[in-house]
Amino acid sequence: MEDEKIVELFLNRDEAAIAEAKQKYGGYIKKTAYNILGDFEDGEECLNDALLRAWNSIPPQNPANLKSYLSMLARRCAVDSLRKKTRRKRGSAEYSVSLEELEGCLSDGKTPEKETELGLLTRAINDWLKTLSPTWRQAFVGRYYFCDSVKDIAGYLGISVSNAKTILRRVRLSLKAYLEKECLL
Repeated sequence: MEDEKIVELFLNRDEAAIAEAKQKYGGYIKKTAYNILGDFEDGEECLNDALLRAWNSIPPQNPANLKSYLSMLARRCAVDSLRKKTRRKRGSAEYSVSLEELEGCLSDGKTPEKETELGLLTRAINDWLKTLSPTWRQAFVGRYYFCDSVKDIAGYLGISVSNAKTILRRVRLSLKAYLEKECLL
């Protein structure tokens, strides 16, 4: 079923929307959650929570890209779940690993404490992303937004794992240099 039809089902409060969205994007959403949480059961729970959040937010929301919208909801759910888990213990999911990798680029002990500073950082990263080649951009977004493993990134880029690691290292160095140039580090 087309995304527009599924969104229309949500807008009309038809429960078939949940089943259709789960059938079409369930695997993708679970993978997104699993990459963050490192647990298949928690990924399934995030899928269900994301679909419930979609049910509760459409309407008034009317997403133009259902896949991205559901992915965003699942990612938020997974990050919330990870935060709850890590209060009790430290996990080794891809989310934690990818954040550790970025730590050297984004922070040298300083963290943006104000909304305006965070907005400047977000705008700078978005501007920097536009300067990247499609391959580098896809690697960065895959790793640091979707928390894909390096092996997965190598797979969908059609390159070796070693090459993917090299690209990610160079992307981090590029980001650090860009942020230093913009005086945000």
